[in-house]
Amino acid sequence: MINPKRLMEFKRLRDEFAQRHPKFTMFLDAASKEGVQEGSVIEIQITSPEGKTLCSNLRVSQEDLELLNTLKHLGHTPKL
Repeated sequence: MINPKRLMEFKRLRDEFAQRHPKFTMFLDAASKEGVQEGSVIEIQITSPEGKTLCSNLRVSQEDLELLNTLKHLGHTPKL
């Protein structure tokens, strides 16, 4: 069972993150309108201040969609 206090903390942190990074929030909104489907590829890249880059991707499975849909309903996150 989800701890309501932790859920409220998650919502606060999510809202603060959205205020600091509005372009990322707009990206998630656009992605949610298109919808993530089985077979979609999600890629993420991180570049350190020194310029070192880490990149990874995954092909979305049906089981992944179940997780994304569960996360979507926590704290009113954008639908994926």
